[in-house]
Amino acid sequence: MKSTLSGEKRTKRALTIVFAVIAVVYVLPIVIVLMNSFKANSYVNTETFALPNAASFVGVDNYVKGMTFGNYPFWKSALFSLFITLTSSALILICTSMAAWYISRVGSLFSKIVYYLCVFSMVVPFQMVMFTLSKTADVLKLNTPWTIPVIYLGFGAGLAVFMFTGFVKGLPLEIEEAAAIDGCGPIRTYFSVVFPMLRPTMISVGVLEIMWVWNDYLLPYLVLDRTKYMTIPIHIQYLKGSYGTVDLGATMALIMLSIVPVIVFYLTCQKYIIKGVAAGAVKG
Repeated sequence: MKSTLSGEKRTKRALTIVFAVIAVVYVLPIVIVLMNSFKANSYVNTETFALPNAASFVGVDNYVKGMTFGNYPFWKSALFSLFITLTSSALILICTSMAAWYISRVGSLFSKIVYYLCVFSMVVPFQMVMFTLSKTADVLKLNTPWTIPVIYLGFGAGLAVFMFTGFVKGLPLEIEEAAAIDGCGPIRTYFSVVFPMLRPTMISVGVLEIMWVWNDYLLPYLVLDRTKYMTIPIHIQYLKGSYGTVDLGATMALIMLSIVPVIVFYLTCQKYIIKGVAAGAVKG
């Protein structure tokens, strides 16, 4: 018995060491970016992995330079990113949860086809449709921050419908039947009865979608008119001087400004991701 317990302890210690090493590997790039965001541009290339010292340390100059560089203000890019992220995520959550509820409760051939099309969209590479998408967005006037959430809805529907459908199948149908007896129509039943019960998966899907949209570079780059609208990833890409030179110190500073909100948001909500994914997987 003692040998079994000691063996389990050694296994746990070994796993702890392994996962600690993996965690360090994942965190190291962020630490490197943070260190270089406080260095002068000339030291970023020559002393990339070194800590800032008296010669290389420039304080918050890189942050000020990055936010004031060029004719396009950084705060404007941040507002566009925030608006697109929140609007797209809200649209995805509302529309896909409604679709999942319909798919789970109706069970017709049409609903099954819609479900499998959503699941199939998860395996279609974005590169296959990006040129057609860019042309379609221009034709339909979806190339502004106010309309691009419609495109995000199309690309984010696959995973969201898959997760919501698995969760809705485990919800008791009797509650919805009782609401119908009390005179609730489909819309009222959804928002008054179903929507509150979807909270675990709603939060987990929302966290995943917010992280995806906030960090996305390729879709806004292809769709938006970059002379008028820039998100934070696009703004960082255009942080160049004359002859294509790049101020790496300022670039690292803006990268830190873009990833810190996502890191804080993820660390705050990570427990809901685990709960939501587990609920959607088990209750299907």
